[in-house]
Amino acid sequence: MIPLKDNVPTRRLPILTVALIVANLAIFVWAQHAPTQRLPTNLGVPLKVQGFTAVTAEYGFVPCEVRDTCRHGDDSVLLGFEGDRPVYARVHHVPVLASVFTAMFMHGSWEHVLGNMLFLWIFGNNIEDRLGRRRFLIFYLLGGLAAAALQFLTGPSSDVPNIGASGAIAAVLGGYLILYPRASVITYIPPIFFFPLPAVLFLIGWIVLQIYSAGAVQVGSAGGGIAYYAHIGGFVFGLLTIRWWASANERRPPPSAWPA
Repeated sequence: MIPLKDNVPTRRLPILTVALIVANLAIFVWAQHAPTQRLPTNLGVPLKVQGFTAVTAEYGFVPCEVRDTCRHGDDSVLLGFEGDRPVYARVHHVPVLASVFTAMFMHGSWEHVLGNMLFLWIFGNNIEDRLGRRRFLIFYLLGGLAAAALQFLTGPSSDVPNIGASGAIAAVLGGYLILYPRASVITYIPPIFFFPLPAVLFLIGWIVLQIYSAGAVQVGSAGGGIAYYAHIGGFVFGLLTIRWWASANERRPPPSAWPA
């Protein structure tokens, strides 16, 4: 199911949501065109590594680096195998706490980034409108932090870089479910069906799918390249905290441009 549009109007232009979308797309394009790097490996000789692979490893969140338990050392990325022997390259890696946030702006493919940005646009503009820009940004980043935390707790020894905005966007979806339970979402169901689904049905269906998929893969792993536990962590954060964020913003006098 692909959401296309909701029926909840906004009171002002969602500048921050647009800025996040532009930033994610710009960083993805930059990563796609990153130059090839020559990096040291466990074979004792340097090898050429595609720029996209190198920057993903550099800025992605790697759970095993939190406790320095990576099997082949921190700051390493698996390049492939020479026979049965894994080949790892050493990359310069940003500090692990910083990587939690840089990873939110990295994506693995055009399908990955465009899908995430579609969800962010449809559901994020209303959350920004309700929370205000500053609170929305903090909520979004903390949602991504909660997503990374659950992914780490379910697989602390994983050496797979976690990238993508989906954990932070999952927090937005959880918040939307609480704040706009009566909304509806025009949804495309391939190959030809378009339905106005209740947002409650769409979002509950989405999180149930994440929970089912998480249970179908090894705990802490990324099944099919998808970090389902990160989605669950972000969504739960949004569910549990959105009322507080919204009420904190509503206690402030509205901007003069808003109707009384």
